[in-house]
Amino acid sequence: MSAALPVTVIGGYLGAGKTTLVNHLLRHAEGRRLAVLVNEFGELPIDADLIEAEGDDLISISGGCVCCSFGSDLTAALLRLATLEPRPDHVVIEASGVAIPGAILSSVSLLAGYRADGVVILADAAGLRRSLDDPYVGDTVRAQVAGADIIVLNKMDLVSKSARGGLVDWVAAEWPGAALLPVTDGAAPVDLVLGVGGTRGGGAALGHADGLFESIVLEVSAEVDAAALAEAIATGGYGVVRAKGWVGGQLLHVVGQRWAVTPGRGAMGLVCIGLKGQLHRDGLAALVG
Repeated sequence: MSAALPVTVIGGYLGAGKTTLVNHLLRHAEGRRLAVLVNEFGELPIDADLIEAEGDDLISISGGCVCCSFGSDLTAALLRLATLEPRPDHVVIEASGVAIPGAILSSVSLLAGYRADGVVILADAAGLRRSLDDPYVGDTVRAQVAGADIIVLNKMDLVSKSARGGLVDWVAAEWPGAALLPVTDGAAPVDLVLGVGGTRGGGAALGHADGLFESIVLEVSAEVDAAALAEAIATGGYGVVRAKGWVGGQLLHVVGQRWAVTPGRGAMGLVCIGLKGQLHRDGLAALVG
């Protein structure tokens, strides 16, 4: 039986940078076969040099990725994706600028063969406070960000250096349940947006993240309770944005404060990634010590 396909919903208000992030993910898929779902192709302009072939409702993208238009029937599109050969490794749904992504992911999680991986919300670093105060769109923006597992605080280059620290601290305090990634040009590390791609040496910074992130690899014995460990990592304040690994006969996932344990078999071990300087390495090691 095939493992459940992980689904990530990417949302955020108009102009936050969703399209830029999706194109970035496709350019840096690093061997993953990604399937991107969008209402209409015109709403998500894929970079032209990535496109290999176009059909009526399916675009083939370099690296084995695809982009699929689902119109008003998301369920039908997801069921179709499950029949593709080769099968996608990860599904990304790009929500409209006024949608509430958390509600989309909740409905996806009811489909057999799919696993809710997380909600990633793009927020315009320079304009977030203004949007929240807007009497017309403020409630929508707040509802979007409130449902995030990961907040990608985009366009940090438009915020003065003196104001960046205060902005990051304010967002972290306002939405403490979400992991926070401050980036420019939507260049969020793929390992963090879509899950940990492989085992890295303890303490190695992610190469394409400008040294902002670091990881630790934990050696885990078969006797460790996978569910208890996942919950502890997700809710214990260890600074982990993403974690993935195998504990006994279980595959463990953590994204922000969301966690899941599913049947799976692989080499024992767990990789945890977080912001550099905020990853509580000793505390994480103690969980499995």
